[in-house]
Amino acid sequence: MKETDFKILAEQYKSELLDKVIPFWLEKSQDLEYGGYFTCLERDGTVFDTDKFIWLQGREVWMFATLYNKVEKKQEWLDCALQGAEFLKKYGHDGHLNWYFALDREGNPLVEPYNIFSYTFAVIAFGQLSIATGNTEYADIAKRTFDIVLSKVDNPKGRWNKAASGARDMKSFALPMILCNVALEIESLLDPDFLKRTIDTCVHEVMDVFYRPELGLIVEHLGTDNELADNFDGRLLNPGHAIEAMWFIMDLGKRLNRQDLIEKAVQIALNEVEYGWDKEFGGIFYFMDRLGRPVQQLEWDQKLWWVHIETLITMLKGYRLTGNQQCLEWFKRVHDYTWSHFADKEHPEWFGYLNRRGEVLLPLKGGKWKGCFHVPRGLFQCWQLLEELAKKE
Repeated sequence: MKETDFKILAEQYKSELLDKVIPFWLEKSQDLEYGGYFTCLERDGTVFDTDKFIWLQGREVWMFATLYNKVEKKQEWLDCALQGAEFLKKYGHDGHLNWYFALDREGNPLVEPYNIFSYTFAVIAFGQLSIATGNTEYADIAKRTFDIVLSKVDNPKGRWNKAASGARDMKSFALPMILCNVALEIESLLDPDFLKRTIDTCVHEVMDVFYRPELGLIVEHLGTDNELADNFDGRLLNPGHAIEAMWFIMDLGKRLNRQDLIEKAVQIALNEVEYGWDKEFGGIFYFMDRLGRPVQQLEWDQKLWWVHIETLITMLKGYRLTGNQQCLEWFKRVHDYTWSHFADKEHPEWFGYLNRRGEVLLPLKGGKWKGCFHVPRGLFQCWQLLEELAKKE
């Protein structure tokens, strides 16, 4: 690709972010009466349900605080992040920083604090906002919540775990994967030695434990003995999760000045996208079985927005850091699929859920699982990377 191509693409991602996606969330999602954000939004941004999901509230606070910190000191972005954070601070937890999963519109708890991702996104929300404001209370909430997350590593659901006592013990890839990102997000708030130990542990879990050289792939679950298990969970692959994790690892490789780690992450990401790509209809499968057996997730063959957007980041970052041409080829292929299938030509923001053939399954722009996060974060990351590549060429 020529320098001009990178420049044109950078402008495409930047414009989509700043002119369409961010104004959509700013205008459509803020609950100016009770605080926080609506995430259940129809295609045109009409609110179809007013329940509030803590992990998505945290993500939106983080997104607007990040834009304020890294793009432009826009007061409306900071105000949007602040009102969401104040709602979270008041209603999002039980008084001891155990973060609920869901609240009603007014802030009454609906679902107990079983989901560790309510905690992890509270960490990055308050961490990023503390940088934007200098508010030590926000920094304290981020640090204390991070301590709770680390204390729950062995049993993330705590007393809300449904598994029978003494049942088959499995460990999940999701937590060490997300901690790779969270640790860097709040780096400035952590003791350097503690940060190093946390990062080392996360990198080891992702790259030496859940990555299986015999498969060339990352598995979603392992036995607590770190061995492969032949059951539904043990056979499960989530290519999007693994690919997303690889750009976290690349960031850590850059931070640690470890080119070997970056190169390994690039190779794993290429293995994953090759394995997960639907050779018949295009796009990346949501779930797969490492032995080719039927999976339990009925949505296994859907094409999801976040899987493709995270792949764009990973391939672009891989190319930027190593010059690997395969990364650039995959970026182009996934870019073409993503922009032609997920981007809505009539209304701002993107579709989230397609069937295997690439047709829109749900025309919503947000819900219980889709909020102000993957699309804007992905557009931001790709815009920044493409600008760097345009300057480098």
